[in-house]
Amino acid sequence: MFDLYFTLGLQHIADFKGYDHIIFLITLCAAYRVSNWKKILILVTAFTIGHTTTLALATLRFVQVNTYLIELLIPVTIFMMGIINLIKPDTYSFMKAKYATALLFGLIHGLGFSNYLRMLLNEEANITVPLVGFNVGVEVGQIFIVAIILAISTLILKFTQFKRHDWIILLSGIGLGTSFIMFIDRV
Repeated sequence: MFDLYFTLGLQHIADFKGYDHIIFLITLCAAYRVSNWKKILILVTAFTIGHTTTLALATLRFVQVNTYLIELLIPVTIFMMGIINLIKPDTYSFMKAKYATALLFGLIHGLGFSNYLRMLLNEEANITVPLVGFNVGVEVGQIFIVAIILAISTLILKFTQFKRHDWIILLSGIGLGTSFIMFIDRV
């Protein structure tokens, strides 16, 4: 049972049809290097905690939300993360705010997937193992995608003429542009 939902969690993150997670992770990681792995791990885990919380609450029907509103808010979270990268102060207090932002955005993203997961879990008597399996799969998938993003960033910055500042602007711009298109498509 755990394995099945773990795999679904991995697929949820890596699914190019639901590319919003991948774009969010690209935008989230844009300002970081491999040497910042602890900060990134905390950011990704904060996002997963938020995602897990609302996913569980909505799946158990403790929280009911307007799906249309959530689908509009998801690209807004990506857009805001792109803006945060462009502001880019890396002070301790700003990092705490960024962790809180990642948690908040995870809350929103978790609500976006809850209807589908509720349908999958409808037959299950106990949803604890499937929910844990799914969210562990999400976390592992995110860490894998972040590792790929950081590896690509490292190679591009090492072997091309790209300056780090320009690379941050490019990745943040990808998040900004994609989120704007996603928002317009959902309106």
